[in-house]
Amino acid sequence: MSQLLEGGEPFFFLGGQIGCLLLHGFTGAPKEMRLLGEHLAGQGYTVHGPRLFGHATNKKDMLRARWRDWVASSLDGYYLLRGACTKVIVMGLSMGGALTLYIGARYPVDGLVAMSTPYVTPHPLMKSLRPVFPLISMLWRFAAKGPPDWRDPEMAEDHLDYDSYPVRGGVEVDDLLAEMRLGLPHITAPVLLMYSKGDATVDAEHAQAIHDDLRSSEVKLMWFENSGHVITRDAEREAVFAAATEFVLQVTG
Repeated sequence: MSQLLEGGEPFFFLGGQIGCLLLHGFTGAPKEMRLLGEHLAGQGYTVHGPRLFGHATNKKDMLRARWRDWVASSLDGYYLLRGACTKVIVMGLSMGGALTLYIGARYPVDGLVAMSTPYVTPHPLMKSLRPVFPLISMLWRFAAKGPPDWRDPEMAEDHLDYDSYPVRGGVEVDDLLAEMRLGLPHITAPVLLMYSKGDATVDAEHAQAIHDDLRSSEVKLMWFENSGHVITRDAEREAVFAAATEFVLQVTG
């Protein structure tokens, strides 16, 4: 019996000398980036979507996951592409977007695409209870997710993620976002930020805060009107794919 959930497999599409690294979100799976990956591969790019540690297996695996594990998973993919390609673009959704910006501040990249990416942890209790969350998580292991915000019900039905949030994982996301914020002023590569006005998890304040902290000379913020949080699979996914492809063309010539 496979330890990976169906659809949780990483993917790799061999193409040309421009590589695209695609990073999925918290409690999600490579599947939420695969359609974008297939689109980019169809344009001739080399594409890799790794599986982040603790994801797409059993949600109990998330209890031992730390933010450095997710960085390490991302860097495995980064170095794979760096060894095979002359240029590398990193793209990520939600927490994958935070990993994208973390990498962009610390490693050579040719462009960054962050989608539905939070600036701080969206959970309202995190700010007030952050010092005791590691202790709380020993008793309160998983938290229920809120109501879905999907616009495309067929894609929602086919989505792969864990059915609840690991509380300890929320602490790790909070730490990762702190590291991301520290790096934002040091990013020099072109950046494309994509968000949806229908996102019930990450609102406009997050988008604007990331935008304002960036010091890159090329930063673009795009909004979509009819999607939820997972814009790579929701109703406007084709427009997201087109925007990502145009960005890659722009920054790589």
